[in-house]
Amino acid sequence: MQELNFPKFSFRFKSSENKISIFDSIRKKFVILQPEEWVRQHCVQYLIHNKGYPKSLINVEKELIVNSLRKRYDIVIYNSNGSIHLIVECKAPKIAINQDTFDQIARYNLELNATYLMVTNGLNHYYCQMDFENERYNFLKEIPDYSG
Repeated sequence: MQELNFPKFSFRFKSSENKISIFDSIRKKFVILQPEEWVRQHCVQYLIHNKGYPKSLINVEKELIVNSLRKRYDIVIYNSNGSIHLIVECKAPKIAINQDTFDQIARYNLELNATYLMVTNGLNHYYCQMDFENERYNFLKEIPDYSG
């Protein structure tokens, strides 16, 4: 797999039926290693080890309904009160991050009301803080560290 613009992390892999799987420490199971999954696993480890978010507040690959359509978000981090702190949209490294990507995460956030948004393809990372009053997002240099 391609090297990404994240710190180095060690992962568990297994191979069966000519497919490589990577262990997802949030879902506690092996999942087939695809380029987007490679980005998602790096991002999860980054949020845990570099930003201090507890595993217990992280959710991966869950369904939500947006405009009567079934969608799946990549990563959500909850606040301890159950509200949503951060949504992360992961793309494969070869997928360029563009306005469509931000529109996608903004649509998800109409349902989820997260304070922060992150979009990454593993090479480029973009961070935003929601400004609900003015219905826009403000770009940040970094996502904030976990503060409990």
